[in-house]
Amino acid sequence: MTINPSIFKAYDIRGIYPQDINQENIGKIITGIYTFFLRDFKTDTVRVVLGRDMRLSSPPLFQVAKKTMVSLGATVIDIGLSSTPTFYFACLKYGYDCGLQISASHNPPNYNGIKFVKRKDKCLIKIGKSTGMDDVKQIVLSEKKFKSLRKGRIIKNTNVLKDEIEFAFKAIKPANLKTFKVVADPGNAMGILYLKELFSKLPCQLKKMNFELDGRFPAHQPDPMDLKNLVDLEKKVIEEKADLGIAPDGDGDRVFFVDEKGHLVKASLITSILAKDIISQNPGEKVLIDIRYIRNISNAVEKSNGKPIIGKVGHALITEHMIRDEVIFSGESSGHYFYRETGYAESSVLTILRLLKILSKENKPLSLLAKEVEVSSESGEYNFILKERLNSKDLLNYICKKFKDGKISWLDGLSVDYPSWRFNIRTSNTEPLVRLNVEAKTEKVTAKKLQELTKQILLFGAKEKK
Repeated sequence: MTINPSIFKAYDIRGIYPQDINQENIGKIITGIYTFFLRDFKTDTVRVVLGRDMRLSSPPLFQVAKKTMVSLGATVIDIGLSSTPTFYFACLKYGYDCGLQISASHNPPNYNGIKFVKRKDKCLIKIGKSTGMDDVKQIVLSEKKFKSLRKGRIIKNTNVLKDEIEFAFKAIKPANLKTFKVVADPGNAMGILYLKELFSKLPCQLKKMNFELDGRFPAHQPDPMDLKNLVDLEKKVIEEKADLGIAPDGDGDRVFFVDEKGHLVKASLITSILAKDIISQNPGEKVLIDIRYIRNISNAVEKSNGKPIIGKVGHALITEHMIRDEVIFSGESSGHYFYRETGYAESSVLTILRLLKILSKENKPLSLLAKEVEVSSESGEYNFILKERLNSKDLLNYICKKFKDGKISWLDGLSVDYPSWRFNIRTSNTEPLVRLNVEAKTEKVTAKKLQELTKQILLFGAKEKK
């Protein structure tokens, strides 16, 4: 049985169903992951959380995964349908050893995959390129057989989501919440579960869009990074005269917000709003900022007596960095929000609940809160495709020479800082693309510098992805 080695990504295992991942080969993939966990924990059995999303291929893959791990001697904690943050919560809060989530996040319906983590004390270690993915790949692609001398068992845990919501209320303590009108569009995907449970306990009026779990994604792909998927939500917020809109992604670990005027609020501004509140209660703590956009968040954190630190892009890398530097909070430009109290993993529930608390306390609309923390204009991400003969490293060196008078960093791709503007250009960890982000004091400068950089990238021979 040949397994496509390209399914082993930077942050997870992911491919097309049934071409790359199917009922025939997932047993071998699961065996490799489980073998990796046994070696890592230096034991002959572990307690593994197993969850899944709503994709049409997920139930059969889930059943094979469960059967395989039981045959290998695992104690499988079956949590069934769950968002990825709920899956993380289960791994950490009940003290289980590790876990696997059958999901392909926001990818189209014909994809599926596996996210997997291990627990270390009060931290979650996401298995990615820097934490063991290459070892798992080597084990899976080898022909070695694994046999267990013991028989595993299955334990069902159906209370995870309720416990997650209860935990969030204890952590945030949302007293005196206003009766907000909220429109939510989870795109027929996993955010439905935690939105329903959360808002059943809030004094808010929830207007639902696309709230039936459907792995075919009939309304639109559950990817709020693609702005066309937010158009209906933005319109609905205006029609309903709502206070805000909420859009989680396919597996629920990213969440985007629309203000009362029907405009998307950039993730960096949501991070800035949340960071101000968190640091006001925890002075001197660190906030991790991904290198794409740093000016707005750094300003908010420093003004609140916190310590901003800059890190690489990517949810697994952010969790790893937060653990290493004992960071209290991080927000990524792609809508992931990470917290120390969740083992440094994402929590959309904590994010939504804290934002509602802040809106109530400040008694200001979301658009005004966002305006108050915005000191820098952001371009949005622009993607470029390199021709086969071209090398991304050569492109970055070419751009570096053109902007050598700025402050240069190679932390993650190339970043160049000037007093009034900066940019980051890097290769994607998930797609064969080069990504460009520009920020400056004004929209005019942002547009001008974006045009300059785009011209240089095209002159090098790249093609802009529309």
